[in-house]
Amino acid sequence: MHETARVTGNWRAQMTLDEFLRRKHIPGISGIDTRALTKRLREAGTMKASIVDAADEHAFDQLRALVLPKNQVSQVATTQAYPAPGTGKNIVVVDFGLKHSILRELSKRECNVTVVPPTITAGEILELNPDGVMLTNGPGDPKDVPGALDMIRGVEGHIPMFGICLGHQLFALANGADTFKMKYGHRGFNHPVREIATGRIDFTSQNHGYAVARDSIDPDQLLITHEEINDHTVEGLRHRLYPAFSVQFHPDAAPGPHDADHLFDEFMEMMDAFSANKGASHA
Repeated sequence: MHETARVTGNWRAQMTLDEFLRRKHIPGISGIDTRALTKRLREAGTMKASIVDAADEHAFDQLRALVLPKNQVSQVATTQAYPAPGTGKNIVVVDFGLKHSILRELSKRECNVTVVPPTITAGEILELNPDGVMLTNGPGDPKDVPGALDMIRGVEGHIPMFGICLGHQLFALANGADTFKMKYGHRGFNHPVREIATGRIDFTSQNHGYAVARDSIDPDQLLITHEEINDHTVEGLRHRLYPAFSVQFHPDAAPGPHDADHLFDEFMEMMDAFSANKGASHA
């Protein structure tokens, strides 16, 4: 990094960014034309990239030959179940690469949480007898996590379900819809999303490069509940037969807008309604 990167003006700083990155063995660059890079990405979409000492033909050959990993979820998700204790509803959170802000929102609602790995089966979830199941966010192509689809199909209808981001895409795939790779993706915390039934507009935090294909959705199975205002991307789904719904954005965003954190309350209400109906049917 350039010597100018070693300067810091914040009185609270304990070290410069350059020193921090070196200590953590994280490569970094400076002095590049970020506007030119932005324009290139706008024209070509998401591309592979690498940081090299010399941008010669050998470096480009290596980059072209690079095969990106398809096991991104297994690289970031837990391999062992662990608890986040509470005194309220029992929630199983299937970790595909979760943000801990999801756990914070459930903790606010006094939920007793068990976080489980993405390889868990429907039978193993049902044995835990939870009040609800959450499918979390995570990295990569949802089609690289095919094992989750049978789990989702085996759980929905038996237990209320709420999916976020990658969880939303997996919920769609499990119910016959398709997903596609976006040219640019949605990044940032200022994406306006419309709730179709009410017209309510929420500004949302988003970070995804794949989306659910609108024309692949079976209207007898899934109802589109939310859409992005700018490009009309499908941003929310609800199952027509089962107590299950999902959203593409992050209602738990931290930092970010909290416009949509009411969805966690809707999940609580869905579980209450399901439990009441279940109790009435057994009466």
